[in-house]
Amino acid sequence: MKLVSWNVNGLRACLNKGFLDFCAVADADIICLQETKMRPEQAEFDLPGYHRYWNSADKAGYSGTAVFTRRQPLNVAYDFGIDEH
Repeated sequence: MKLVSWNVNGLRACLNKGFLDFCAVADADIICLQETKMRPEQAEFDLPGYHRYWNSADKAGYSGTAVFTRRQPLNVAYDFGIDEH
């Protein structure tokens, strides 16, 4: 299994700098992105064969993560279930 973790520091900008080409070459089973700084509806891009999971910040343009997986997970959790976290 191949996992890629990448702090993209803004996915929309990264999309214009070869992100999709990298994904094709990397051929990863799981791609984890940090600092996406966007909501999923802010950019359309084709990443065939991957399920997409987003956790965007409440404030636009800040932080955010995304996970793209080839196999659909059995379960996806977006928080710890503990209010203080």
